Amino acid sequence: METKEKKSAPRWLQLTAAVVGNALEWYDFSVFAFLAVIISKVFFPVSGEYTGLLLTLATFGVGFLTRPLGGIVIGIYADRRGRKSALQLIISLMTASLLLMVLTPSYNAIGIAAPLLIVLARLMQGFASGGEFASATAYLVEAAPAGSKGLYGAWQMFGQGLSNLAGALSGLLMTSIFSEQELLDGMWRIPFLIGMLIAPTGWWIRRHLEEPAESVEARAAGEKLALRATLAKYPRAFAATLALTTCGTTSAYIFIIYMPTFVSRKFSIPLSDAFLAQAIGLVAFIAITPFAGALSDRYGRKVVMLAGLTPYALLIYPLFAWVQSAPTLPSLLLIYTLLSSFLGVFFGPLSTAMGEQFPVAVRSGSLAVSYNFAVMVFGGFAPFIVTWLIQSTGVILAPVFYTLAGSALGVIGCLLIAPASRTGHSVAELKSKAA
Repeated sequence: METKEKKSAPRWLQLTAAVVGNALEWYDFSVFAFLAVIISKVFFPVSGEYTGLLLTLATFGVGFLTRPLGGIVIGIYADRRGRKSALQLIISLMTASLLLMVLTPSYNAIGIAAPLLIVLARLMQGFASGGEFASATAYLVEAAPAGSKGLYGAWQMFGQGLSNLAGALSGLLMTSIFSEQELLDGMWRIPFLIGMLIAPTGWWIRRHLEEPAESVEARAAGEKLALRATLAKYPRAFAATLALTTCGTTSAYIFIIYMPTFVSRKFSIPLSDAFLAQAIGLVAFIAITPFAGALSDRYGRKVVMLAGLTPYALLIYPLFAWVQSAPTLPSLLLIYTLLSSFLGVFFGPLSTAMGEQFPVAVRSGSLAVSYNFAVMVFGGFAPFIVTWLIQSTGVILAPVFYTLAGSALGVIGCLLIAPASRTGHSVAELKSKAA
């Protein structure tokens, strides 16, 4: 008797399921960073403006302390129980975190409990985010048809860009529609409420998802490696992903997220103009990212990433020095569009390139460890660090130098990556290595 073969989930559903959680994560972080000045006055009103902003940025960064733990726990869970189960768990935790952000009263209403609840929300969000990138990237790489893994992985970064754009537009709309007092009175919660309403849809989509065949085969083979053994077997893969993540995270959290606050405070550019320039730059980033991912399927990840990263690293300092001397909206629009385009070329193949460095059976856990360690150290507290550096050293362009250092590590990471054909992702090879 013939059995009907189960239909695979439509490709749009596979892509949406993988991207939605990562997009929600970045939307949440973007909105928090873009509205940092407002949030600091709501939850840290007893401090001075500078101290309050630092405390808010530290609260933003504290969520990254739980990312490595979340990455290890959820990454191992994804490798042993499946990508689908992990993706559902992650978005449930994100929804709870957003709910806490929306419902927490101000400092004036409940005192010290208010900032403590916000810190708890960031810790919960950080734990969930720790497993999101690795699990979603593993799913995309494994669900992609042969010859399209770069394109599929690029949708991960496309989702990040789209969510950052949504965050920038939220900041632009909030600061354009409402007065500062209206924002302080509660209107700042609107973007978080929107994210909370989107989250259940993402959970429903992930619930009806199928497990990628590669993941099913790897788990059926029963091959498991302890984290320590994985680190010993794939040192080059860990080094490459650490360097690439450091580059990506410094660019994302400084150039993409922190810069509107920076140029507004230090270059006296209206915050609404900074959000507008950022939004236009993100449109360029979003448009280029999938195209760059597809190019990497044809010409290789390393070549395409270096083609975007090299001019970005060479131009970021002279361009921002120029804006410092001529702080106008047109000059800001030009550098955001140009540099965001170069970043799009680099980010397009990035998630696939990192995912391909590890075998299927240990991909999610290994990628989660290297990715989240770099994000915790160099990304989460980056806005706090550069704000402190500017204040303590007087170097206005400290954020640019921080990003430039990350770009140098990115070049090293590109040189370290091995093509997929040489990384040996099959279960059979993993078994032979373990033997």
